[in-house]
Parts: sequence; C-alpha cells; structure tokens
Amino acid sequence: MTSLSATETIRVQFNETDALGIVWHGNYLKYFEAGREAFGRKYQLSYNTAKENGFATPIVKSLIEHKLPLTFDEKIIVHVNYLPQSAAKLQFQYEIVNSNGEVVCIGETTQVFTDIVTGELSIVNPEFYAAWKLKHNV
Repeated sequence: MTSLSATETIRVQFNETDALGIVWHGNYLKYFEAGREAFGRKYQLSYNTAKENGFATPIVKSLIEHKLPLTFDEKIIVHVNYLPQSAAKLQFQYEIVNSNGEVVCIGETTQVFTDIVTGELSIVNPEFYAAWKLKHNV
C-alpha cells in the first residue's frame, strides 16, 4: 500500500496570536486545513473535487496535542499524512514543526462524505473517491 503525504510552509500572522503573543490554540486547525489543501492539490483530491462530484467533506473529529508555543512571524512546516481507510471517510495525521525542526503540534482529523444537496451521510465510498483510492493504491 502506498503512503501519501504532503507539506505546506506557513508564516505565522500577527492576527493569529493572542494577548500573550503566542498563537491561539484554535488556529492550529487552520494550519491543518492548509496542509489538507496542499495534499488535495498534490493528489487531485480537493474540496472542489468532492463538490464537483456532489459531496461535501465535513470534519467530524479532530484531535490536537500541543507541544511547544508558536509566535508571530515564525515559519512553520505542516506535514500531512493520509491514513487509508476502507470506510467512506478521509483521515489525516499532522505534524507541525518550527524552523528549528522541533515538533510544535501533532494531530488528526476525520472527514466524512455527505450529499451536498441533502446532507445525507454516505455509508459507501463515493464513486470518484473509490476511483481515486484505486489510482493511488490506497
């Protein structure tokens, strides 16, 4: 089975910090999303791909473990790994490292497929996603 991953480099913005000058904890989910978008561009599995095929991919679970703080103007790298599943869902693992190579944060998200019109949960892999999995041997 193939291992699929992507990375995204981000510079911490001033508006992402709190009164103490460190990144507010909720912004880490934004960094995860930037990593997922990089993954989607790299492997042609973007939010638009799902939308064009009649699906949304809402997050139903997110886990974040903070290791070190981030501050304004730091350059970080978000590493994203796709976790293959037989079920109709997308699961990703994340690792954020700072410019010193230190692990700042780790996490995981799970997304499901829902019909874009009705909101109904898909219990089987949508056809486009099954084809994508086959193409990438996952």
